[in-house]
This record gives sequence, structure tokens and C-alpha cells, in this order.
Amino acid sequence: MNKSLKIFAAGLLLTIAIAGCTKLDEETFGSLSPDTYYTDENTALSSVVGIYQLLSYNVDIGDPWRMKEFSTDEFIVPGRASGGWFDQNNIDLTNHVEDANNATIARAWTYVFQEIGTANAVIESLEASPYKDKFQSLISESKALRAYGYFFAMDNWGNVPLVTVARLDPKNLPHSTPRADVYNFIDSEMQAAVVDLPSAKDVDHLTYYPRFTKESIYTALAYMYLNAEVYTGTPQWQKVIDMCDNVINSGAFSLTPNVIDNFASPSQASSTEIISAFTKDPTKNAGNNQFILYTNNGLDQQKYNLPFSPANGYSTTPPALGRYEDQDVRKSMIEYGPQYYLDGVTPLNYPNGTQLVLIPVQNIVAAQDNEGYKVLKYTPVGAAFSGYNADNDLVLERYSDVLLMKAEALFRLGNAGDALTLVNQVRARSKATPLTSLTLQNLEDERGREFLWEGCRRTDMIRFGDYFTGTWPFKTTQTAAFHKLYPIPNEEIVANPNLSQNEGY
Repeated sequence: MNKSLKIFAAGLLLTIAIAGCTKLDEETFGSLSPDTYYTDENTALSSVVGIYQLLSYNVDIGDPWRMKEFSTDEFIVPGRASGGWFDQNNIDLTNHVEDANNATIARAWTYVFQEIGTANAVIESLEASPYKDKFQSLISESKALRAYGYFFAMDNWGNVPLVTVARLDPKNLPHSTPRADVYNFIDSEMQAAVVDLPSAKDVDHLTYYPRFTKESIYTALAYMYLNAEVYTGTPQWQKVIDMCDNVINSGAFSLTPNVIDNFASPSQASSTEIISAFTKDPTKNAGNNQFILYTNNGLDQQKYNLPFSPANGYSTTPPALGRYEDQDVRKSMIEYGPQYYLDGVTPLNYPNGTQLVLIPVQNIVAAQDNEGYKVLKYTPVGAAFSGYNADNDLVLERYSDVLLMKAEALFRLGNAGDALTLVNQVRARSKATPLTSLTLQNLEDERGREFLWEGCRRTDMIRFGDYFTGTWPFKTTQTAAFHKLYPIPNEEIVANPNLSQNEGY
């Protein structure tokens, strides 16, 4: 696996000091400034890699990712009877009763705007450098990264401050920008950046991975257009198809024969399906993957011969498990029911000889050790560890999403036949029974199967509508429409009274 970007990233946080977005006593987004000029591409690239690191929090185990999963039917973190894991902020998100004082949401805001702020600082320094002409592609790459950060901000909070400078004037703090205007900014920034980025078909994958290519941006735009009606009131289904076709027609990507290979450390860098990812290598102090630590049951230390005891936190639910047919390969990513060693025969037992049997969460505030199904999308098999940190790369975009996004857009424009072919292409890879017809519910369910815990379920459920009308454990009532946006954290509004709170909060 190519580790070059990981090595660059290892030293970056020693050189960049991150600040918040609107705190009155924090005037800069980063220590880089127009007075800190880059003189060579390696130095400049090392800071651009740092933007990648911070953007990765949106698919990592941190609060930006958790916030997009907690309020859905596929993710739950119950408090344990032992006293561990209880957090009322998270339970409120599960029940759709979050408010502007929710600490999980506040931390997520900080992480998202750290990435945006750092991008602003890097862009400003690159553009101020006497060697600017050599850095045009890096400037465009950094702007694409910033635009991606703004996509996550817009998706979560809607009306957010749109800032493109590294330093804030504490006497003139930014106002909230309407969601549609942020959408247009992201659109224009990505469309401009894609001109200077290479196509995946024109670079050596093993040396360029995992940096953004044209196809990374086309995929990001396709997903934004897929949700355009939610964001702006105007659907953009044909634009979804156009962006997906840009990726498909590049010929640079295809479905891997086994979906699990996209998340198994030894095979990720050579995947033909991963469009964008974030490399992790804890052995070189260059990032880490802690999904295994946070998710697996403690007895999985024996099953997978782990160098640590997992924390038994993250879990999934019966509705998520129930979407899969038994022969569907994707179902094998979930641990449920009686547990065995990897031979599939030897029972995985507690010290008293009792076999571990994973059951649904019964008590969200005081669950027993065996409550909660486990998603092992980032498999421990083949991973290298440094302590409890794994080296599985974090996946941002996959080719299967391009196929399913195009399928949905085609279906919504009345072309159910071609849409069905694309959906069945994804299903066939995982040995799921071919569908003979297609509905919107089929499309949503297939996305739920394919992208379990990949950070898009909340956005998808809002687009399809059942985020508001559906019920699941432990969300038992319908949800008011204003919950399509999360509240702006109260601490941010206190720090910057120019920000406007979202309706309903």
C-alpha cells in the first residue's frame, strides 16, 4: 500500500494550529498566513494532506460521522449496565429530540469548521506564494477539499457562515449564509477545481492514491445534485446522471468482485472501486482507524487475536440487519446471534463457558454486554495494529454509489428499466437475488444495504422522507420537518451573535 501521503500527514499537525470558526477570542483558522510562503511542492503538499486528514473526520468514528448516523435506523450506542457509554446527547439524537445545547453536535461543528479553516489558511498561503504558478493544481485541490467540508456543513446545518479567509475580524464576524447560496458556492468551487485535477485514468493509481481526481469531484457533485431538491427546492436529476456518466465513461473504476475488499486493509490501495479514501497508518503516526476498537464486543479480542480488548460501543439494529437476504455477502459484515471463532465452528465463550449470543438492544440506557449487533465493515482480518489503532483506510466514495445514484436519478425521471439494470449490477456482486421491478423503497433499501455505516443514511432518509415518517428502535414517533437540519450550537451563537438559529430550535 502506498504510504507517501501518510508520511507527509504525520508531521503536519506539528505545523498547523487549528482554531474554531466563530470564537471571538480565536481570530485565525490556522498558523499559516500570507507571510508563510511555500517554496516547493513537497512542503505545500504536506499541508494539503493535512486538509485531507481533517476532512476524514466526516467518515471516521468522530462526532461529524456519528451525528450523521445516530439519528438513523442503522446506528445506536446504548449506555451499558456497567455504567459505560451512557451519553444523553447521543440518546437524544437517536430519539430525534436534540437541541442547540447538544454536545455531540457542538463538537461536530468544531471538527467540520476546523477542516474548512485549515483549507482557508493553506489556500491563502499558496496563493500568496511567489511560486504560486507552480501550485495551481494544489490550490484547486485545496479548494475542492474546502468545498467538500462546506458540503458536510450545509448538509447538517443548512445556513452556515461562508468564510474563505484565514483570519477573522472579531469586530466583523460572519453572518449565516442561506443554504441555497452555500450550495451554489460548493457547486462553483468544485466545477472550477475539477479543471485542474487529473483524471484517475491518467495517473498511476498506486502512487497517486488516495488524492482527489476529477472523478472524485464528479462523484461529490452527483451526490449533492441527488439531494438538490432538499437543499434548494429544485431537483437536479439530469445533473446527477451527467456527473455519474463522467465517472462511468472514464473507464477508471469497476465493482470489486468482493465488496469486503474495499474495507480490508491489504486490498484497499489496489481496489478498482474506491474513488476517494483517506489513508491511515498508525505504525507511522499517520492517522488511524478505530472502528474496530469502538464497535467490537470484548470477546472479539480472542476471535480476531487483537492486541486490545474492544470497547463494545457502536451497534446496529434489527431493521438494518433485516434488509439483507441470508446469502447476501454484505450480511456477513454484521455479527449477530451466536458467535464463533473464525472457523465458524468453535463457540466464542465467556470465561464461564457460556457462548456469546448477540441480541438486539433492549435497554438504551443500561444494555447488557451482549446487546447490540456489530458492524465489521472495516474488518480486523488482515489489518495491522499499533495498540488499538488499525490501518484500514477510511472510504469516502465508491463506484457502487455512482451506479446507485444514477439508478435513482433515472428512476425519478421515468426510466425504470435502465435503473433496474444498474441496481441489479450492484446486487449481483453480493449474490443478492435480482429484482424484477423497482420502487423508490427498493432504491432506498439498496442504498441502506450497500452503504451501511458509510455516513450517508441520514441524508438518504431525509431525501426519501422516512426520516420524518418512520419509526424504529428507539425512535417511536414521527419527526417534525424542522429536524431536517441540526441546530446551530448555542455556544457558537453566543460567540458570534451574527449567526441565526435554524427554525424550530
